[in-house]
Amino acid sequence: MDVLDLARAQFAVTGVLHFLFVVLTLGLAPLVAIIQTRHVISGKPVLERMARFWGQIYVINYALGVFTGLVMEFQFGLSWSGLSRYAGDVFGAPLAVETMGAFFLESTFLGLWIFGWGRLPRWLHLACIWLVTLTAYASAFWVLVANSFLQNPAGAEVRGDHLVLTDFGALLTNPTLVFALPHVLGAGLFTGSSVIIGASAYQLFRRTREWEFFVRSLRLGVVGALIGALVTVGFGFAQFGLVGRVQPDKFQGAAVGVPLGFMILIGQLAVFGVLFVLTPLLFRDRLARWRWIHPLLMLMTPMPFIAAILGWLVREIGRQPWIVYGRLTVKDAMSPGLTPGMITASFVAFTAMLGLLAVIDYVLIVRTVRRGPAAATLGAPGQPDSAASAPALTF
Repeated sequence: MDVLDLARAQFAVTGVLHFLFVVLTLGLAPLVAIIQTRHVISGKPVLERMARFWGQIYVINYALGVFTGLVMEFQFGLSWSGLSRYAGDVFGAPLAVETMGAFFLESTFLGLWIFGWGRLPRWLHLACIWLVTLTAYASAFWVLVANSFLQNPAGAEVRGDHLVLTDFGALLTNPTLVFALPHVLGAGLFTGSSVIIGASAYQLFRRTREWEFFVRSLRLGVVGALIGALVTVGFGFAQFGLVGRVQPDKFQGAAVGVPLGFMILIGQLAVFGVLFVLTPLLFRDRLARWRWIHPLLMLMTPMPFIAAILGWLVREIGRQPWIVYGRLTVKDAMSPGLTPGMITASFVAFTAMLGLLAVIDYVLIVRTVRRGPAAATLGAPGQPDSAASAPALTF
């Protein structure tokens, strides 16, 4: 492989590994917020335990995923300085906003939520997890603003040897953004729901003593997966007509056609599969008692992760050889002076680092699921989340 192919492969691998964390974060955050909202309204202890348990899995994934994002940012200066010089005035701005939002707003609200159990008034504590969700969605929005600019450089013009932003509104209403954002958020909801389904099926298959806990979780996961799958598939198909106008050649060639075909297949199977699973669940929790179907639900858990990777590959490979479509090629965006040895060394280091983080993430999540809600440490017992025990804002 030459330097260009090595650099592309490096970014592809690290991008895929990072996105595995992102898509789960986007899915679990709103589900945890919904569970806690139901607890605050109803006061049922089982819902509080559900929020703590699934929230702990969310925190594990978020904490390790932050480090993978840092590696992604580092690569722009390492391998793609040509992109920064040519389009950094436009492309870099939304990424900077996203970084500040993730590291200042999202992490602050998440910290308040983690350490606020039993210390903050329940409605204020609930607001924290909803703010975490909204800031996570805002981060996804700004990342997709930047990525959509690469797909369709709207709102910018060439001045001298670089692009400058001339229409901020056009940047935010880029047609490649309008359909991509709900598509990605739907994929996140589908992914987070599938993890809840798989974990709940595992515990029910083991004949857990936490029957009500995991039946409720399974029901929530199935409903969330259905909504997420429908949104993902719907906005996915809606992008076909748009792509034909913006990037007419995007879907040509086996490099794009193969992952596109598998992505569509997984999406369609997901919709029909979840509908099949939903029907018996509505009849006195029959699904929870059908042990033969639990292994199938566990096997279904990786499907949205695979579909997310395929979708990312289709979106990025389809605009080759352009990094800024119609304006800057991938070859011209590379940093000068790179050698195969330099890229290989960083490729191995980045892949090993992100791969290790992914393994640690899934090992910790699996261990948390195996131990069950009784072993959850988030919002540890002895700090009840009630307004009576926390009448004032104290730390």
